[in-house]
Amino acid sequence: MATSVPLGKGNSWKEHNRIHKEKRKKWREERLIKKVKKENSEDVKEHDEKPAENVDNEKLNVSTLSIAIPGSILDNCQSPELRTYLAGQIARAACIYKIDEIIVFDDQGEVTEIEKKKIKKDEQLGEGRAACIHLARILQYLECPQYLRKHFFPLHKTLQYAGVLNPLDAPHHLRQQDVSLFREGIVTNKPIKIGRGSQVNVGLLNDVHIDKVLTPGLRVTVKIPLNQTNVKKLIGKVVSPNVPRQETGIYWGYTVRLASNITEIFTKSPYEIGYDLTIGTSDKGTSIDHVPDKSLKYNHALIVFGGLSGLEAALDVDPHLKVDDPTLVFHQYFNTCPEQGSRTIRTEEAILLSLSELRTKLIANNPAKPNLQFNNLIDTNNVNNSEMSDDYNTDEDKGSQTSDDNK
Repeated sequence: MATSVPLGKGNSWKEHNRIHKEKRKKWREERLIKKVKKENSEDVKEHDEKPAENVDNEKLNVSTLSIAIPGSILDNCQSPELRTYLAGQIARAACIYKIDEIIVFDDQGEVTEIEKKKIKKDEQLGEGRAACIHLARILQYLECPQYLRKHFFPLHKTLQYAGVLNPLDAPHHLRQQDVSLFREGIVTNKPIKIGRGSQVNVGLLNDVHIDKVLTPGLRVTVKIPLNQTNVKKLIGKVVSPNVPRQETGIYWGYTVRLASNITEIFTKSPYEIGYDLTIGTSDKGTSIDHVPDKSLKYNHALIVFGGLSGLEAALDVDPHLKVDDPTLVFHQYFNTCPEQGSRTIRTEEAILLSLSELRTKLIANNPAKPNLQFNNLIDTNNVNNSEMSDDYNTDEDKGSQTSDDNK
């Protein structure tokens, strides 16, 4: 039972309530000060720990492999269906050989006044010729996990025939029942409570609560600890897209960017030191058979493929290059299919041939080391391609890209 405070002479209920409110106000202020001090101490602790984390990240940085392909190869296809399927072949090859970056470059030279009307613009990729934008968009579409495609790829003419594409079946394309330490997700627009971070849709029944407040609609990589008991309220942490491969050795997809010419392939590299090994491919290059195994060391390697007219023609139309000898542009210039039976090798064929041949010649200075403890968590059920295509090319994926209205 609450004790009553006796009112002295001259003390009214009004005065009593005023004193009581002042005490409560003082108590709240003290509580708030304690909370702020606690948060500041945690921030200082986190700040002190950051240098150690940065050192660890430097140690974890792994070697990367990039390829550059001309967007003009789509112009040689006779129908939209074939253009889509060709882009899918390139994406499959990149995934099979664990390519980290795909650069789609323009090998047609500078844009004329007449051609400016045909230049396309994309919010993420920038602007470029229609074939380059088309190829890059399909490559991005295939790399994106299926449960995120409806958020990032609205109806578009270039994705009209997405139903003919074979799935990549990449490790980060996870199903709802798959167990994984990392997942790709999209930041939702759900209301955020004070002192908490955003919620991310990662393809599970429930969204994951992260440690930061981020812009809705942003694609993020989330690390979700596996020892959580409350599956309805999962807690995760936003990390760099490079972290899954650094920590587990698991291939985590590729990035796509545009280059208006060969020069931009090198000058706009995402790596601070650039590419320390560049390889050009042509039937006029040195035979790959003369290259010893494990002799091409690299941190960031780049393999450049030519289009219908070859790499030499692409160098000629580059306004920033004043050399016409490819051996002066690339560290190595190889013929990856010597003594070929056909007069020509298509670019999509050259990609598979070259990556297969170079696989035994390249050696990474800092390869991604597999984490067996994590790999055991991945769902390794063997499913054939026919079963996978039904699961991945859903009616939603096929039907959502069949309209010509939204161009």
